[in-house]
Amino acid sequence: MNAIRNPEGLVNLEGHSDFDITWPWNKPGGLRPGATTVLRVKDEAPSMPFVLPPLLRATDHVIVVDNGSTDGTPEVTAETAARLGLSDKLTQASYPFEVSRAGADHLAEHELSVHSLSYFYNWCFSLVDTRYSWKWDGDMVLTTEGETSISDLTWQIGGVQSIIRVPRHGLYLDSESHGYLDLGMRNAEEWGYPVGPDFVFTKAFEWEIRSTPEDCRSIGLPQGMCVELKYLDGDEFAHWTDPESFATSWRNRRKRREWAVFHALKERADGGAHGGELPPGVHEITAPDGVHIVDHVTRTWLPRAPRPLEVGGRI
Repeated sequence: MNAIRNPEGLVNLEGHSDFDITWPWNKPGGLRPGATTVLRVKDEAPSMPFVLPPLLRATDHVIVVDNGSTDGTPEVTAETAARLGLSDKLTQASYPFEVSRAGADHLAEHELSVHSLSYFYNWCFSLVDTRYSWKWDGDMVLTTEGETSISDLTWQIGGVQSIIRVPRHGLYLDSESHGYLDLGMRNAEEWGYPVGPDFVFTKAFEWEIRSTPEDCRSIGLPQGMCVELKYLDGDEFAHWTDPESFATSWRNRRKRREWAVFHALKERADGGAHGGELPPGVHEITAPDGVHIVDHVTRTWLPRAPRPLEVGGRI
């Protein structure tokens, strides 16, 4: 989009000057070495105690942008960082505008509106002052291997024109001690990017997409580095305009898999722990007494699984 190519920044259509965007490489002092993780969150209080610690330990700084949480997410975020003694590595910000849902709502929204996904993402990443960035979701938890890998990469990638793809696996939770890990699909999206004019967010059909030069190197991390938390008692697809569109668009094959697994497991949970067959590639896991299922999977089950990790077909 031509509007995104403004060399100075972006001015939103609604006239909210406090939320106009100045590209970070144009700010006084420019960009410093290092890598910053950016999370855009809404009502992620249950997940933040698992998501935040490995990111604070592995990267130079973490920015958490809250988009209207009502469950105490900012407070839990601050408490988690304080408990680790890493509050100095955390910055919290608030984005007060309702952001369009992925799909038809996003497609109908002007890219320069404060309600646009692409504008929201560009505003969030305008807060970064390092040369590299990680785009992270508020439900993605690094395993012990993932934390080590991201930590090792952080000091190497500050000045490198490379994008990094991080595989992640859905971890469906029905209690603090029991869940299901989906290893039935390969899903390695681009999560690490340099910060600069060649790497900004633009509007795509269902969601935002980050521009990338054709000659940019792509690095893929091994399977088993990250899980994506999905709560069987929650509404995992509320951020989509119409989840039924998963069945009609080839771009939504990953979401189609998640939709099928989520509803199969939800029916299984509603019918009792032993009701119904598991979808292919899904592993039922019970944590030891006194250990949370998320900690068990990310610190023990996945790190100890045989390598190479057996993961299903590419989506």
